[in-house]
Amino acid sequence: MPANEKLKEKISHLPHKPGIYKFFDEHGIIYVGKAVDIRKRVSSYFNRSTQHNKKTLKLVSQIKDIEFTIVDTEADAFLLENNLIKQYQPKYNILLKDGKTYPYICIVNERFPRVITTRNKKNDGSRYFGPYPSGTAMYVVLDLIRTLYPLRTCTYNLSPENIAAGKFKVCLEYHIGNCKGPCEALVDETEYNANIAQIKNILSGNLSVAKAYFKEHMAAAAADYQFELAHKYKQKLDMLEDFQAKSTVVSNTLTNIDVFTITSNEQCAFINYLKVMNGSIILTQSLELEKKLDEEDADILASVVVQLRQEFESTSREVITNIELQLPLDSITVTYPQIGDKKKLLSLSLKNALYLRKEREGRQEKNKELSEQRELRVLETLKKDLRLTELPRQIECFDNSNFQGANPVASMVCFKNGKPSKKDYRHFHIKTVVGPDDFASMYEIVTRRYRRLLDEHQPLPQLIVIDGGKGQLGMAVKALRDLGIYGQVAVVGIAKRLEEIFYPGDSLPLYIDKKSESLKLIQRLRNEAHRFAITFHRSKRDAGTLKTALTDIKGIGPSTADALLQKYRSVKKLRDLTMDELTAEIGKAKAAILYTYLHAAEEGKQV
Repeated sequence: MPANEKLKEKISHLPHKPGIYKFFDEHGIIYVGKAVDIRKRVSSYFNRSTQHNKKTLKLVSQIKDIEFTIVDTEADAFLLENNLIKQYQPKYNILLKDGKTYPYICIVNERFPRVITTRNKKNDGSRYFGPYPSGTAMYVVLDLIRTLYPLRTCTYNLSPENIAAGKFKVCLEYHIGNCKGPCEALVDETEYNANIAQIKNILSGNLSVAKAYFKEHMAAAAADYQFELAHKYKQKLDMLEDFQAKSTVVSNTLTNIDVFTITSNEQCAFINYLKVMNGSIILTQSLELEKKLDEEDADILASVVVQLRQEFESTSREVITNIELQLPLDSITVTYPQIGDKKKLLSLSLKNALYLRKEREGRQEKNKELSEQRELRVLETLKKDLRLTELPRQIECFDNSNFQGANPVASMVCFKNGKPSKKDYRHFHIKTVVGPDDFASMYEIVTRRYRRLLDEHQPLPQLIVIDGGKGQLGMAVKALRDLGIYGQVAVVGIAKRLEEIFYPGDSLPLYIDKKSESLKLIQRLRNEAHRFAITFHRSKRDAGTLKTALTDIKGIGPSTADALLQKYRSVKKLRDLTMDELTAEIGKAKAAILYTYLHAAEEGKQV
């Protein structure tokens, strides 16, 4: 049974239930999707009446197998899809492939805890805050904490026994006021832990507890006429106020909210995420994601919401977005505010997403302009070096390939504006030449190429490059003369040995500076034509060898050989098939003959 028939058979037995489906090519998973109805969704990919874009058609053409998993609810499918995408990284799914580990601030689980930075979150009883989108954002908070509270930075084991035994001495941090010397019992553990409790509040986004503490102690010190101490508390209170002012305070009435906005063009989606806690934005992240299958904004954003909430450990129960969004998660409320503080918050996020889009598109436009300027410069140089009358915006290069006269083929590659135009590449089977005659082959392929362009009223190139010396160039010129277009198109030959450029009718070659951009462009053309010809020649030669090997087997005819050849390409791949797989392809009788032959050959019993 052919592969597409196998898929149709499998699709017909898919369940009408919610779940996820996985598409495989010969190497592994290439796409993971979710569906309320698995059979209905998967069938839509193969429905000829459905108008798919080119990317989706390419995906479908590569599908060799389908697997599915049934789940209880749409929400379960949503979460399972997200986890599988992260696990397998399929090439046709939009992915957050950042791969980096974000930093945390950690309050270490120890006596007289240290406050440190780390990128490795461990299950060791320590308290972790974050992750932070960048080291800069994290150090702003950490610097505030270390300025407000004198904490130890040493890694000593400050057990009561070690301190009582006098094992440690205070260091420079103590003498400059950054530590209160717990290593020599110079600070009470209760007082130290009270500071740690306030630090936890600050790191959780709740500055009110620390501010109330400093206000209370400032007033008490002033009432006791300890004005210097009161001033120190006042300085620390000002630091907290300043830090909060620099943070974007949305509203004191808002609690914990996640804000996601999206804008997109044909190629990419641009997303901004704001994490709000206790009325302040504590985290912002902007992303640019390349579209894989022309996905809708809602599908992209739904996936990103789940991934970023997991990445930054959000526990917010409300998500604000700028588009209609279906998040099938019972614990999450999605809102689209029209007025008030939430609308202002949404506008701020969208402004960031739009800025990212404008910046990226501006950069792409600038790069495009620079690229076009460079291409024009190279073409102008080539026009000057080759003394052409026109700017060679379209160049075509020809090459022959054969092995000891067998399987003669040729190739033509086309460059437009200095870049490969692969849709215009052409392969040629040599039809009129017998034996290894490169000159006659060149005449044939040049004639066939430009007769077709003339018949179809297609524009001619401004330059033709022949991979070869005077002989092959002469045959190309003869072909152009016979077609009546010699003189309308410039034609040159390039000899491999010394990179000599030959003109028709000129016995002396032209030597272009080896560092010249124009010579490098001609070399790229020549090398690409050679590669394209060699690849075609090898595939034809291998196909001929395999077909001959198969048709030499009694009971295997040309049509069977052609079908196997088209699908498997090599004896090794055929040998890897099981008897059941061969039977499904060519029937039981032929499969038995071929299976015996292939495995007898493997064991050295058959030539």
